[in-house]
Amino acid sequence: MPQAPPVYENPKPVCVMDASGALGQTLVERLLNQGYTVHAAASKQSDLNGLKKLLGNNKQLKLFRFDPFDYQSIVDAIKGCYGLFYMYEASQDQSTYDELMGEVEVRAAHNVIEACAQVETIERVVFTSSVTAVVWKENRKSSVVVNERDWSEPNFCRKYKLWHALAKTLSEKTAWALAMDRDIDMVSINAGLVTGPGLSASNPYLKGTPEMYEDGVLVTVDVDFLADAHIAVYETPCAFGRYLCFNHSVCRPEDAVKLAQLLVPKAPCPPPSDELGLKQQRIQNKKLNRIMAEFAQGTHLELYE
Repeated sequence: MPQAPPVYENPKPVCVMDASGALGQTLVERLLNQGYTVHAAASKQSDLNGLKKLLGNNKQLKLFRFDPFDYQSIVDAIKGCYGLFYMYEASQDQSTYDELMGEVEVRAAHNVIEACAQVETIERVVFTSSVTAVVWKENRKSSVVVNERDWSEPNFCRKYKLWHALAKTLSEKTAWALAMDRDIDMVSINAGLVTGPGLSASNPYLKGTPEMYEDGVLVTVDVDFLADAHIAVYETPCAFGRYLCFNHSVCRPEDAVKLAQLLVPKAPCPPPSDELGLKQQRIQNKKLNRIMAEFAQGTHLELYE
């Protein structure tokens, strides 16, 4: 997608937290290329060393080590920044998502938004959430189309042990409640399954994949498109609320086979099964698509009547 110019000729500093994952790294690289000074915050020194090795000695890149449960380390990372891109990256040794992850992500989200409230320069927060915080509910087939107004139901997630969905739902709701209370301008990106480096069949997002396919809400997003979406909503003054973010829907048997190949590349390629059938897509992201189109054309800064 064509890169639109930043809002300012000399864009104000922003922070990417956690910058260690595929999305974080891609965002840092794109923002630097657009002239931003970037505070890249990661929880491990080895991740920071990797970023420095990847991006070289760019004078506009500032590295910070933070702990999502150490309030002061968050403040130190975002101090002097005007924007924050926040995503919770589970530790690589976190092999399983369980019910406790909900508590962990809620605490982290609370600390980060509270820290933003204490840093006077912060003008906007882009909070990365998930489509799993949207699609899971008891009567999920009752609505014709799922969009950003929908929320997953925590009790439903607990009942079926959908821990990723539970964690993303509770942490996003916590962030929204605190942002509204502290008068923080926040937008959220509810991302589909992120395809790119590190994707595997153990990804906790995939719990309930057959049901998502059956419901017509199984969607994916490549990391480059996702990074562009983050920058687009950050740089668009009128952006508000939640944005569902995906650029591919898995609704045909052949789509399901391709996804299976991505998840387990060395596995034998099964033929598309007629049992899967063609499913009608029941999730839409028109709200984001409008922003992305305007961003690509450079018209995202115009005032709306």
